[in-house]
Amino acid sequence: MIDRIQKREKAVLVGVCHQEQKKEQLLEYLDELSFLCSTAGAVPVKRFTQNLHHVDPATLIGKGKVQEIKKFIEEAGDINMVVFDDELSPSQQRNLEKELGKKVIDRTGLILDIFADRAQSAHAKTQVELAQYEYLLPRLMGMWTHLEKQRGGIGMRGPGETEIETDRRRVRKRIALLKERIEDIDRQMTTQRKNRGQLIRISLVGYTNAGKSTLMNLLSHSEVFAENALFATLDTTVRKVTFETTTFLLSDTVGFIRKLPTFLIEAFKSTLDEVREADVLMHVVDISHPNFEDQIKVVNQTLAELKVTDKPTILVFNKADAFHFRDEDGNELPTTIDDLKNSWIAKEHKESVFISAVGKQNINELRAVMLNKIRREYGIRYPYSIV
Repeated sequence: MIDRIQKREKAVLVGVCHQEQKKEQLLEYLDELSFLCSTAGAVPVKRFTQNLHHVDPATLIGKGKVQEIKKFIEEAGDINMVVFDDELSPSQQRNLEKELGKKVIDRTGLILDIFADRAQSAHAKTQVELAQYEYLLPRLMGMWTHLEKQRGGIGMRGPGETEIETDRRRVRKRIALLKERIEDIDRQMTTQRKNRGQLIRISLVGYTNAGKSTLMNLLSHSEVFAENALFATLDTTVRKVTFETTTFLLSDTVGFIRKLPTFLIEAFKSTLDEVREADVLMHVVDISHPNFEDQIKVVNQTLAELKVTDKPTILVFNKADAFHFRDEDGNELPTTIDDLKNSWIAKEHKESVFISAVGKQNINELRAVMLNKIRREYGIRYPYSIV
């Protein structure tokens, strides 16, 4: 175990503070980036931040900060990579790798690496591979550093360019093939959804690591993979559940995260179709997270992109047993679910339920709220039936 830990890559994290991203937000984003690194198997050892009025087109952060990071890397001696919280252009990534002499990746590349490691089914692997190739295509030039002598005006028409263009054609061909495969999968999944009959469907949505899979297991008595890590679930899981003789379908989906690129959402279109076709959404929130309000906004923005904000929604505040109010001195106060029900959180977020999926607290109230929503939906769909 010790040998495996020692072999983990060591990473330097870099975040940028600009007009749209304040210092407090940046620190929170770097905390999340650190968690992403740990999930990917790397060890974050140092953080660098930079205040920017204008983005440096060559390196994003400017020469001074690049030299500061380079000095730290040289002195540390065992740093393997530098991870940027903001998305880097292909040229910025190339320039930074050349200056720092280390592997440089951005947040998107890190998420893709986690996705590739977590994908289990053929469906998820195909979606991740498509996203990886679309991310890789504009970055192919940087992968031919051994041909640097042929860069610059005349000479760019040498074998280096030929190899790059050959690879580009291969990647484009592979992307086209993967898109065809995903279209086939889309058709298969659409057929599967039609074959599920006329049962009401509830889809669990939420920020990654909010506890959706744990709640899925609790409500459906199943064994969906759940772990305290980002993106523990990539595949959609659907279970048939019965509450008091009322049967419905419950699905668990991939978690959302801030700064998720559009092409990644598009790659997971067939997975997210489960959300689009759900009758009721159950938005699970990790209330113990210090910035859960921001996470709610990120999820709502993603749901708006999917055009599903008009669906009936149950807001479920999970991990209530890990949440504590604080006094004026910042000391934690004993907090119960009843305290939360009477708090500003409940008043601001109506139709919400406070639970602990791990501690199995207040689950009966959640079931009652779900049952009420389900029966209402059945009543709309079958107005002359008794459910």
